[in-house]
Amino acid sequence: MIENIGLIEYLLSTVKPASPQEETTARQVKRFTDEMPGGFFVYRARDGKIIYVNQAVLRAFGCADEAEFEELTGNTFDGMVYHEDLAAVKQSINQQIFSSRYDLDYVEYRIRRKDGVICWVEDFGHYIETESMGGVFYVFLADVTERRNRQMEERAAFLEERLSKEQQLQKQIEVYNQFLEQMNDELTRRLELIEGLSTDYEAIFHVDLEQDVIQPYRVSSRKTCQFGRDLQVRPFLGFAADYADTWVHPEDRALFLKAVDPDWIRLTLRAERSIHVNYRVLQEGKPEYLQFFIVNVSGEEVSQLMYGCRSVDAELRKERERTSLLESALEQAKKAGEARSTFLSNMSHDMRTPMNAIVGFSALARRHLQDPERLKKDLEQIEGASGRLLRLVNDVLELSWLESGRARVEETEFDILEVVRGLERELQRESGERGVSFSANWEGMAHSKVCGDRRKLEKVLHRLCLGGIKRAEAGSRVEMFLREQNSSRSYVSILFEIICQHLEGGTSESALEEAFAPLERKTVTAAGDVEGADLGLSIAKHVLELMGGTVAAAVLPESGCRLTAALGLRLQEVQQVERTGKAESGPRRVLVVEDNELNREIAVDLLEDAGFLTDTAANGKIALEKVEKSRPGYYSMILMDLRMPVMDGHTAARAIRALEDPALARIPIVALSANTFDEDRMQSAESGMNAHLAKPLDISQLMALVERMTCSPEEKEAP
Repeated sequence: MIENIGLIEYLLSTVKPASPQEETTARQVKRFTDEMPGGFFVYRARDGKIIYVNQAVLRAFGCADEAEFEELTGNTFDGMVYHEDLAAVKQSINQQIFSSRYDLDYVEYRIRRKDGVICWVEDFGHYIETESMGGVFYVFLADVTERRNRQMEERAAFLEERLSKEQQLQKQIEVYNQFLEQMNDELTRRLELIEGLSTDYEAIFHVDLEQDVIQPYRVSSRKTCQFGRDLQVRPFLGFAADYADTWVHPEDRALFLKAVDPDWIRLTLRAERSIHVNYRVLQEGKPEYLQFFIVNVSGEEVSQLMYGCRSVDAELRKERERTSLLESALEQAKKAGEARSTFLSNMSHDMRTPMNAIVGFSALARRHLQDPERLKKDLEQIEGASGRLLRLVNDVLELSWLESGRARVEETEFDILEVVRGLERELQRESGERGVSFSANWEGMAHSKVCGDRRKLEKVLHRLCLGGIKRAEAGSRVEMFLREQNSSRSYVSILFEIICQHLEGGTSESALEEAFAPLERKTVTAAGDVEGADLGLSIAKHVLELMGGTVAAAVLPESGCRLTAALGLRLQEVQQVERTGKAESGPRRVLVVEDNELNREIAVDLLEDAGFLTDTAANGKIALEKVEKSRPGYYSMILMDLRMPVMDGHTAARAIRALEDPALARIPIVALSANTFDEDRMQSAESGMNAHLAKPLDISQLMALVERMTCSPEEKEAP
């Protein structure tokens, strides 16, 4: 036995131990302190000089050896603590020592690693007086950086957790005080060291494989019955078998017994520094995950072991929850992929329907070249089918664009009643072709001058109304009502309600929901449905939600339905006076800038058939040269393709706007592009273009645009 020498003096003394047993014990204790995962160091109280640090402390500071540690910290406790925390740490330690010299003092502070990273550590320290070294502190150190980061994010949870840990610490201290009364001086000092190094372990044992002995230092409630309240020494093999039969889950008993088999332990620890094994116990009939840790402290001969046990139930359950969430997300992604595949399959079917019509009637048209009446009918069928195909392609592209999250809302001033009146005229024509009557009612509107995205709102209302018209029976009626739900000095909330009296073939709540979610459509279009897929309601829903509104649908009696859209808009501060005036009639010359010869020929034919004079350019550079050489008023408008060789449309538009002659620089320029998303229109506007039209060219849209943007001058001679 070691007599009259404190444990700290015993660990650090340069005096050779009095007996081989003391030398073996000192070597085992030092090896144990270096092998344990927690940090341990000792420093003098009078000057803070570091007397001893274990390997875990060196790892915590990112140092390879004690020399690097001394260079980093100056080999003092003050050098270890981050300078901003030092004063508070010392004050806290002094206050805790003053309150009770027999309890561990506890502080948390920051350290700076060798690589410059700031980490948080927790410090369990104790002050003692020794004969040879005077007052010293021995400290148990652990990295708590992750815990501190979680505490910052979950402050409320942290406070509760901290209170719980303080209560647990108090209980541990009470157990520790009981141990002090029961054990002799040497065993008591050993327990102080082990208690600090194993704050995460609920049970700590020393095992002698040669003697088949297990010595408990600290036990959980599951092991108290085996060792008694006075912590009796027991045979190791008997303890393992009894513990497995009493507590270990039946499915894990074979694993546990193999892991505590002396032969297996010796074989494993000759190759590994330590052993970690997870297993389950039954606590009140419920499984709980534990982990035991075994480290060899006897050198090459594996005989003396330290054995610890801790709960990992919360960690493993969180890991299982994360795995479950990942599996759920994978399943959702799989379902979304299947839905998208079904949607694309349906779209391919719906696209083939008008494509087959185009191919079929094109073949018939060739046969009927000598029969003008039948040829006209064939061409009308081709025109109708191509229009349906184009609308379907545009809808799919727009839906994809909306789902990408790149769409943006623009705010301009406009009169909402002007939008509704225009829609009423347009939809009355479209509904009339289907034998359905349409009307709009805005008597409930007191505020019409608003600010918002006019173009998107106009498209939303058009798609909602058209969705009802397409589904209505011939001879039925579709009505749109505008009502103000509420308003203030700055905002107005508007409810748009579309009532469809009779739907063709009836409807159901599920059918309406499917109409707003095209990816959920499980079946292809019916054979008799020449319209194919209708994505209009889904696009309207996406756009309205992007604008901050909502959309809903409900089934009405007698096979009717109601589509409602609610949207809040900002009121204009100053009411704008509408401009009046009508463009003069007469021929106007349009410069068509297009690199594709076929597209250029089609545009020229359409414009000339509509009464325009035309001129052409194969790229932006040629167009710029023609405009520079022309006289003011010669060109009424420029139709500008965007993607061209030599000089693209955006560059050409900016160059025209930079011309010295203001009359030439102000010529209206209209972009022509297959891309018509928000960012494409914005890029055209930033280049100085007046409008942005989609390909293929719609002559009716162009005529309306010309009426708004130009006045017809007398035809000028060529420059």
